Amino acid sequence: MMHSSKKPFCCETCGKTFTVRSHLPKHNRRHTAEKPFVCEKCGEAFAFKGELCIHVRVHTGEKPFVCETCGKAFPTKSDLYTHESVHTGDKPFVCETCGKAFKQKCNLCTHESVHTGVKPFVCETCGKAFRQRGSLSLHERLHTGEKPFVCETCGKAFPTKSDLCKHDRVHTGEKPFVCETCGKAFTQRGNLSIHERVHTGEKPFVCETCGKAFAKKCTLRIHQREHTGEKPFVCETCGKAFTQKCTLRIHQREHTGEKPFVCETCGKAFSRKYNLCIHQREHTGEKPFVCETPGKAFAKKCTLRIHQREHTGEKPFVCETCGKAFTQKCTLRIHQREHTGEKPFVCETRGKAFTQKCTLRIHDRVHTGEKPFVCETPGKAFAQKCTLLIHQREHTGKKPFVCETCGKAFAQKCTLRIHQREHTGEKPFVCETCGKAFSRKYNLCIHEREHTCEKPFVCETCGKAFTRKSHLRVHEKVHTGEKPFVCEFCGKAFIQSGNLSIHERVHTGEKPFVCETCGKAFTQKSNLRVHENVHTNEKPFVCEICGKGFSQKSNLHTHEKVHTGEKPFVCETFGKAFRHKGTLPVH
Repeated sequence: MMHSSKKPFCCETCGKTFTVRSHLPKHNRRHTAEKPFVCEKCGEAFAFKGELCIHVRVHTGEKPFVCETCGKAFPTKSDLYTHESVHTGDKPFVCETCGKAFKQKCNLCTHESVHTGVKPFVCETCGKAFRQRGSLSLHERLHTGEKPFVCETCGKAFPTKSDLCKHDRVHTGEKPFVCETCGKAFTQRGNLSIHERVHTGEKPFVCETCGKAFAKKCTLRIHQREHTGEKPFVCETCGKAFTQKCTLRIHQREHTGEKPFVCETCGKAFSRKYNLCIHQREHTGEKPFVCETPGKAFAKKCTLRIHQREHTGEKPFVCETCGKAFTQKCTLRIHQREHTGEKPFVCETRGKAFTQKCTLRIHDRVHTGEKPFVCETPGKAFAQKCTLLIHQREHTGKKPFVCETCGKAFAQKCTLRIHQREHTGEKPFVCETCGKAFSRKYNLCIHEREHTCEKPFVCETCGKAFTRKSHLRVHEKVHTGEKPFVCEFCGKAFIQSGNLSIHERVHTGEKPFVCETCGKAFTQKSNLRVHENVHTNEKPFVCEICGKGFSQKSNLHTHEKVHTGEKPFVCETFGKAFRHKGTLPVH
């Protein structure tokens, strides 16, 4: 029965009234979730036949409603009406609470639930409630796994039509959302909104714990895990946990060895796209990050930030054990291993362990023989970039490290540091056996071999061993007969340049080593040292058999032959043997 001014047919569930009785059963399907109309293509069900008809157009591609202004077509009349308001700017539906206007009535209804807090559409699986039926339908696909919208180009499926539209732009290259400030274009409106905050400086997402603000909600969520310690993304291979999914994905490539990002110039591959971008700047020479103070430029933003701390003196990373501060977090982490003794990077060939990954990488080249850093001038190759830079200074003559005390310049910073100890008298490397101190660690290592009797450098010709490689190199010339250092005065040749320098003093009369006690001068420092024992009566070289002391080591060796009976110097004519070399010519 129909009344002109009344709606006598009332829904018992929600109280909504209708003028026609047949409309009430249709309406009841909203509450019962009955969906009698099923799509033959994909199986999706609908409460109303009209909804099914509209849905079928997703599969057929039919868009019968065309905009007269721009010619764009739509599958439903309501979509066309909504679109037309883009041209007219018309927003006829106004919220009575806050005055906000909308192009569509359904959008107004959805908006009003913001004020009322009503969420009438509840998921039967998990109980989550929504303001809109469409939002519930989309949500339910999370449980069902349904993805009815399929890309015709690549076959990839999506749960919503909007997701498919966004995906289609991957194939078409369309970027319809353009930044008015810089002209950069985006495939999604949301990405444009986030980008615009770069220009406005807006950071609407604030951390309640520390007050730090962010332009993106997802960045805030990641930041909050620093306070909670939450690391929800766990590596199934080694159990290591991460705050971000992308960081886990990058980490997993360490196990798989996957390096999907390849440099088109040199073919070098990387596990991270960021590392490829940084690497490509080596080819282009691009250094986009410039320091305002000296104008120095850098390929990485983080390198600029670290560099700027040289000007400010800021060292924000402090060691809790010893209080030492650092400009970089990674340097602090490496330093802390001095306290813990941790050496996490192990050589697979020899088992040698290192505190730093880069040191292991350099060490590995000992086994592989790889020398990737090549000098352009002579073509000489090096395992380390820093060694190449030092070598190149031989060609340029550049010595950038200058001693403030005497003005002497050096090609290496470490050489300057060693030199400065001559002025300060500092000898930080002390022998644990005898207490003797040295200004260089290398000299301590050589000295310690006197106690251990270690002679690691062996002559392949005669088997004689030496504590230093340089001594072996000199000795090998005895076998080859090579004497490259020739005296300009008399033509006499020597194996070592030092021996030539001492010899030339015979011609020049130079005696640079003077005794401070009596003024006597010597051509060699070793001779002065022996002479000084005359004044001090010091006899540091003691015979272990009889306890007799000597001022010179050579005299001790000669004396020891008294005990051993050794007579190494033999007359070739008569066969008579002598302890002293000087006695043989006299004979």
